[in-house]
Amino acid sequence: MKLSNQYHELGKNFYHETFPLPVSEPELLLWNGPLARTLDLSFSVEEDNELLGQYFSGNQLIKGSKPIAQAYSGHQFGHFNPQLGDGRAHLLGDVTDEQGNTWDVQLKGSGTSHFSRSGDGRCALGPALREFVMSEAMSALGVPTTRCLAVVATGDAVYRERPYPGAVVTRIAASHIRVGTFQYFAVRKDIESLKKLTRFAIERHFPEIKITPRADERSTEALLSSQNALDFFAAVLDKQVALVVSWLRVGFIHGVMNTDNTAISGETIDYGPCAMMNHYHHDTVFSSIDRDARYAFGNQSQIIQWNMARLADCLLPLVDEGEDIALAKITPLLQQFANDLQYGYFEMMGNKLGIAELVEGDIELVNDLLAIMQKQQLDYTQYFVALAESLTQEEVDNFIEHAAEAEPSEQELWLTRWYSRISDDVVAAKALMEKTNPLVIPRNHHVERVLAISEETGDLSALHEFLAVLQQPYDNSANTKLYQDAPSDGDENYHTFCGT
Repeated sequence: MKLSNQYHELGKNFYHETFPLPVSEPELLLWNGPLARTLDLSFSVEEDNELLGQYFSGNQLIKGSKPIAQAYSGHQFGHFNPQLGDGRAHLLGDVTDEQGNTWDVQLKGSGTSHFSRSGDGRCALGPALREFVMSEAMSALGVPTTRCLAVVATGDAVYRERPYPGAVVTRIAASHIRVGTFQYFAVRKDIESLKKLTRFAIERHFPEIKITPRADERSTEALLSSQNALDFFAAVLDKQVALVVSWLRVGFIHGVMNTDNTAISGETIDYGPCAMMNHYHHDTVFSSIDRDARYAFGNQSQIIQWNMARLADCLLPLVDEGEDIALAKITPLLQQFANDLQYGYFEMMGNKLGIAELVEGDIELVNDLLAIMQKQQLDYTQYFVALAESLTQEEVDNFIEHAAEAEPSEQELWLTRWYSRISDDVVAAKALMEKTNPLVIPRNHHVERVLAISEETGDLSALHEFLAVLQQPYDNSANTKLYQDAPSDGDENYHTFCGT
């Protein structure tokens, strides 16, 4: 394994050079073999176990690595902090897979940096395992996400409200460029670095946007056109539509949608206070630090629009020197983004109901169902699975035929409308529902149970059994039913924490 260092080449304005701090007893706990093969890494867990522990704890640098802590700013719960940065993470470099895709390799929990702000730079075992479990579950669910390559125990205690075993997690991402990265340079009015960052982001993520090849670094200003900046922004917006709609499809609540946790690649990043919704409610929130429910389940579409508006603020100087002209050019993209989000959401909800293409009345059908689900506290995952499993042409025909024979309930009235909507091709509707609605999600009570067992006993067998089911969420395996149950208390007193 040899790393290159594309982000490092941007220059020292973008990061602080820093090395991971050694740990006393590195031990490889989790290794993501399928991801390693995707990245064309040829390690053998059996033969290279000790070396992997050294590499992915940060004790030994991988060949070619130039570790850095990236600089960025961010709006945290709506309040701007001009300097955040990687306070407990080290970007080791990047790898390129056989398809030519470039991936960042980052250690998290690997010690302090210039940006630590009095933190200890470490990560407890529980949050490290949570990130591995949740990111693998999200990947299998079809949600764009960063992923974990490894979790290494450090042999050192991490002190929060009490001592916990420490760990380092290796995160793989298309990049770690955030909205907050653009804010870092925009607030400093460093337009040259802002252009350099935008050019880099285009080359990494959106190569279809053609930029004049650079002759030398001094010519940066002439290389990025106003149209390049607008095309870049439009491409980022498209990524965010796909991301947030997929969150809403599976009932995922990010919990901390700050601009420094919004990746321009459209990947889910930062699994600290995230959670999954059980019974449907628009205002579901579990994050202990989200006291005003800013990032509740049903607010996520609005928040991503707010975050993208902050990115637009940063890009204005690249669009036009005149702010009014720049606003006139970029505002229509934000307006289209709002429309795309709304359409993408209802198209997805239609798919959850077996409706391939929206027609008049479908949005009302969706909204009426959600109102019933919220009123009756119906489980978001179980209910759609039950609808799909019971769907047969015979049942649809019989239900419609006998619907008027008795006084129907609100839910039966809705079922009559839905059955009538899909009655032309029940087989196709059922197939679409089964593809769209997972049988199993990483439910909060099961996640907490396996993390507690792993932390308290050091035995990861329960975690591996859970992962095996989560990695095939649309298939009914022998153990699927063990993880489909909703919590007995409805997660009434459940809270998540950021882990720092």
